[in-house]
Amino acid sequence: MQDNKRVAALIAVICLALLMFCLIERQVRQALGGEQKMHGLYPGNQKVRPTGRMILYHLSDLRLRVGSAADPPVIAITRGIQLHLLDLVGLEPTRPRWPET
Repeated sequence: MQDNKRVAALIAVICLALLMFCLIERQVRQALGGEQKMHGLYPGNQKVRPTGRMILYHLSDLRLRVGSAADPPVIAITRGIQLHLLDLVGLEPTRPRWPET
């Protein structure tokens, strides 16, 4: 009985991760509009449809610099494609979503 609960929990976590993966991909493609293709995801700068894997690959280098009460946290963006992807997803890296203290 215990093993079945663990397997069910693992499947639930995997399904949630896949759902998030698909929703991120869908959001970026919808934000691109019409052709749903963009430059900068692959070497060679060809125009391709963004995949969830490539979106998360480019966003994986993002770093959060922890702030303090007087200094808000900042997301360190190292490449222009990261800023473009965050914009397409609808996230503003310069404004944290948690309340100011």
